[in-house]
Amino acid sequence: MAINGVSVSSEMKIEGTEAQTVLDRVADELPEASGGQASVVFTVPVGERLDTPERLAVIRDIVSNVYDLEKVVNPLDAALGADEEGAPGTPQENPPGDSPAGSDQGQAQEQEPPFQPLLVDGAPVPGVLVSSDGRVALFQFQFTVASTSLTDDDVSSVLEVVERAEQGTGMTVLPSDSLEALEIPVGIGEVIGLAVAALVLVLTLGSLTAAGLPLITALVGVGIGVGGAYTLSNVVEMNSATPVLGLMVGLAVGIDYALFVVNRQRRLILDHGLNAHEAAGRAVGTAGSAVFFAGLTVLIALTALTVIGIAVLSTMALVAASTVALAVLIALSLLPALLGLVGERICSDKARARRRAKVQTESHGVADHWVRGVVRFRWPVIAGVAAILVVMAIPAASMNLGIPSGATANQDTAARQSYEAVSQSFGEGFNSPLLVTAEPTRVAGNVTPELTAKLIDEFQDRDDIVLATPVGVNEAGDLAVFSIIPTSGPDDEATSDLVKSLREPDHPIAQDNQVQLGVTGFTAIRIDMSDKIAGVLPFYLGIIIVLSVLILMLVFRSVAVPIKATAGFLLSILATFGATTAVFQWGWLSGLFGVDTGGPLMSFMPIIVTGILYGLAMDYEVFLVSSMREAHIHGQAARPSVVHGFDQASRVVVAAAIIMVAVFSGFIFSHDIMIKQIGFALAAGILIDAFIVRLTLVPALMAVFDEGAWWLPRWLDRLLPDLDIEGDKLLTMLNQQAEATDQQDIKIPG
Repeated sequence: MAINGVSVSSEMKIEGTEAQTVLDRVADELPEASGGQASVVFTVPVGERLDTPERLAVIRDIVSNVYDLEKVVNPLDAALGADEEGAPGTPQENPPGDSPAGSDQGQAQEQEPPFQPLLVDGAPVPGVLVSSDGRVALFQFQFTVASTSLTDDDVSSVLEVVERAEQGTGMTVLPSDSLEALEIPVGIGEVIGLAVAALVLVLTLGSLTAAGLPLITALVGVGIGVGGAYTLSNVVEMNSATPVLGLMVGLAVGIDYALFVVNRQRRLILDHGLNAHEAAGRAVGTAGSAVFFAGLTVLIALTALTVIGIAVLSTMALVAASTVALAVLIALSLLPALLGLVGERICSDKARARRRAKVQTESHGVADHWVRGVVRFRWPVIAGVAAILVVMAIPAASMNLGIPSGATANQDTAARQSYEAVSQSFGEGFNSPLLVTAEPTRVAGNVTPELTAKLIDEFQDRDDIVLATPVGVNEAGDLAVFSIIPTSGPDDEATSDLVKSLREPDHPIAQDNQVQLGVTGFTAIRIDMSDKIAGVLPFYLGIIIVLSVLILMLVFRSVAVPIKATAGFLLSILATFGATTAVFQWGWLSGLFGVDTGGPLMSFMPIIVTGILYGLAMDYEVFLVSSMREAHIHGQAARPSVVHGFDQASRVVVAAAIIMVAVFSGFIFSHDIMIKQIGFALAAGILIDAFIVRLTLVPALMAVFDEGAWWLPRWLDRLLPDLDIEGDKLLTMLNQQAEATDQQDIKIPG
């Protein structure tokens, strides 16, 4: 859908699934049957009916005007153009929804369904059903193109027409969720998140000047990254959530990476008395190395999503990865230039005075008391953290993946009200229509009117199908398309069972009629998508685990640290999925997050969140543990180095975590359910991983490992390159240069 030159879509598809393969075949052979589907519900208050002459005339005119729109299939035109009923290449006379299950072809149904065609002057209105009590009418129609090809104007033109029915008639018009005008899912919540991030930066860095630099660099990065994504959306098929995901991740890592560098520069100025210019160079040479490798872990985690082979997921991952790459590049190039412009103003006089006073009093802060307590009671801490995370992970065992629909929309939305009106008046199945294809398996077999009628009879004989109607036959006469209405809803297990049953080669209907059945449509695509995502998630987790161990082994030259970091990540990601399931599926505390209906979790959510959280968790691991290793390299014993490293790094890790939580939380209140779920999962994941795993479990485990934390077999030590992310070699070189300069000064006479 195009919005002011930006082409994004709410549609999701996965190439290679059976539903997508069947849909592509229908698009080639019978294009008019493959377009996007939509529906509109007309209702009147209790005690009134729709079938008054005035209201019937309005509905008939509305339906006629919708069919006259350029990109809407007009069944009347198709019927007039047919040479004969059932002839190859023409749609059937009755489009989906015109023939009740109680017709001659549906005598097998034991009871009359609670609906019938809407009649005006004795003639049915194509595509419209009315409930038995006369209060609700359902208008179903189809676009000539896929939903991805619709513009915002196309959808608005439909809404303009149908909303005229409310003018002076007493009727209420409820469009389905497929007719929601597409909006960029960014709002006031993100602005509030940025404001919180700015406040944390000021409190952490002590001045508006220093706090402004991370915000400026992060906004520059996401401006380039997200702007580029929207530009490419005209040539690359892109889901509406893709640029927003890039914005979400780019803002968080952009602020954090700049914060690490600026904070290191300020420490060098305040703790070691360096001037701003020299401190900036050393900060980039030390903290900049950590930023580079931290960003590299995020990039690897995101780009690894492309190996799964899902196009829309690959696009999301690459857009998010590009914003991360820009964040790293800007932190190592633009940020040092800005630090040069700011100069000594990076530290205010008050900050310098406070630092001198703190050194003189030798006071110990909250971080020092916390880490000493964790190290002292390391075994109870490890047991307690593990117990908490395992309990939090329990709901994840019942996680249900799917695609949000009108059933999961908030109760005050037209999409939800439309869904409920259809369910109550016509049955849940009308919200989950299936498109079924039939291809004769016999040589030179064609679809005849007799075969079409027999297939409809047998479809409607099933207890799990309410209604079956013909859609059309291709020009070659070897492919028939039917609209099937199940008895169950889109998220019911019974609907999934029906789809899988019809696809079986030895299904009785397929065997008896010598045809091959295929099933597609939104509901079938949702089922296939969820199954495929659930299948590849363990594979992706395996990739993440292997990469995590290898990268951290390179960075820390240790065996224990990578294993510990990976185990902590697995605990935090499972706890994150548990919390997200409890809120969005079980409905716990959902009102706090603007959700009033539980439903399935978005299919892509777990795998996207896993990739992003892995990268961010390793960020905190790198910044925290590298500080501990730096202290150990400089001569401290293992456990004292844990305390010293924690004291040095915990403040900035806490600030970075709060900033990320603030940025991600701003997206929880987006109107887009996918963005809401991803925003919540990332915010919850950062809270869990940063505060429970990295700042609590990690120092406890490091204390348990003691000197063994830094053990590496000698043969492996010789093979691995020394990355020196702590900048120890840089500091050694600078000290040697300083000593040489001092010696030269001594030799100068007088």
